Amino acid sequence: MGCKSAKRTAVRDTIARLGASKIREVANAGLGRADVLPFWFGESDEVTPELIRSAAARSLLDGETFYAHNLGLMELRQGLAEYCSALHGKVDIDRIAVTSSGVNALMLAMQLLADAGDEVAAVVPLWPNLTAQAQIMGAAVNRIPLRPIQGRWSLDLDRLRAAVTPATRLLLLNAPNNPTGWTLTRSEQQAILEHCRRTGTWIVADEVYERIWFGDGLAAPSFLDIASEDDRLVVAQSFSKTLLMTGWRLGWLVLPGSHLDAVGKLIEFNTSCAPVFVQRGALAGLQMVPDFVPGMLQRLRACRDLLVGGLAALPGVEVAVPTGGMYAFFRIAGQDDSLATAKRLVERHGLGLAPGAAFGPEGEGWLRWCFASRDPQRLAAGLQRLAGSLGL
Repeated sequence: MGCKSAKRTAVRDTIARLGASKIREVANAGLGRADVLPFWFGESDEVTPELIRSAAARSLLDGETFYAHNLGLMELRQGLAEYCSALHGKVDIDRIAVTSSGVNALMLAMQLLADAGDEVAAVVPLWPNLTAQAQIMGAAVNRIPLRPIQGRWSLDLDRLRAAVTPATRLLLLNAPNNPTGWTLTRSEQQAILEHCRRTGTWIVADEVYERIWFGDGLAAPSFLDIASEDDRLVVAQSFSKTLLMTGWRLGWLVLPGSHLDAVGKLIEFNTSCAPVFVQRGALAGLQMVPDFVPGMLQRLRACRDLLVGGLAALPGVEVAVPTGGMYAFFRIAGQDDSLATAKRLVERHGLGLAPGAAFGPEGEGWLRWCFASRDPQRLAAGLQRLAGSLGL
């Protein structure tokens, strides 16, 4: 008597269809080569500040090696509530959940809100993890492309309104944006929030680059500035970029208080909790933000201006000035296969960049260059290598 169906031995079809990281594919071609200048990953080449490292070390020496609360240490959550409130108006502690990285925060938001068969809209090009998370949940992704117009990336609000309907479960937005450096204006945020209120659509806002912002004020425009507590809004944040803690893997969520218990359950089933010693380091980091961030931003602005100016001076190169984030996104006339171009730059010229195709089809033909460097001369050397690849 035969079985009705054979047991599946392979991974889920959805997972099998996920593409491998094209950034990793390029990096793997250059890792281990001392002659390569690597600008492919989204992190600074500066180490985490000593104050943060010392606080984490003390925690370990004090024996804080046990489980913590699912939602994070109370003192860290309180610190985050005060930090967010100082930037964006009152944010209560009962809206804060500490997570094991910013990407974990985004995955938790997706697990919280998206079900198989749901429609998820996303403004693209976009860091690929966000759209992949929706696909992992079985949701269908509707892509809303940014457009490069006269030296800047722009969002067509009418196109977004047409794409986001009552059938749209959630809208993914990353601003300041990785990879383009595009940032939402306050009027655009207000229009999007009002439209999503009408359609009943959740907004999941990845705002991890909000402090790496070259405009006015302490931070880029945030949905927290204009939304009410009961709006369908989830904001994901991270310690990785602002405090140079990429390897520590710590982030947080701001969401309606009515959904906090549900997130706590999801954290239990994902990671149980973030490590205590990492949270102690982050708590120390919050205290140094006012003194640390201005200097970091000054260094990044100088790096941005050097790199973007150098790229714009090369014939056949198109680049937009990023208003936030730490990337220059550019394209070279006649070089439309970004993965092939990135591999060639590594193999022949020792220059490591991320291919635009890694961020979706809208990024094809473009390259991403991370300019978060403690030594601007490394960027200048990279520009020389790019110029050499163009025969200049």
